[in-house]
Amino acid sequence: MKFAATFTIILLFISVMFYSGCKDTITGDQIDNIVIPSSNVSYSKYIQPVLNLKCATAGCHDDISKKHGISFTTWSNTTADPNVIFPGKPQSSSIIYAVKGLAPYEVMPPISSGLKPMNENQANGLETWIKEDAKNN
Repeated sequence: MKFAATFTIILLFISVMFYSGCKDTITGDQIDNIVIPSSNVSYSKYIQPVLNLKCATAGCHDDISKKHGISFTTWSNTTADPNVIFPGKPQSSSIIYAVKGLAPYEVMPPISSGLKPMNENQANGLETWIKEDAKNN
């Protein structure tokens, strides 16, 4: 009996530690409250979390699905195709047209996906990051 109680307490402790370690995960609602600055945009702090929640989802631009051959799960994947992200030239980067819904693209992610498109700050932050040479910072 003593062993079962000790085991249960240890298991409970490990579970609490595991789940409390996951608090740095940003949810969709939280990301919409984060304001991306108008300069010195950090890829790891702002761009990757937005891409993770808006683009790199199952069935779209994750490593398994790679819709249209594109994955946004890492900086190297995100910047692999200069037609998608052309460092220093957002006007030559198709991702900007897609997230803003500019012709010939529909807004991404599509409404049918159930995901909210990037808000204006996120789309502008992505554009600024590309303008600042799409650095892995």
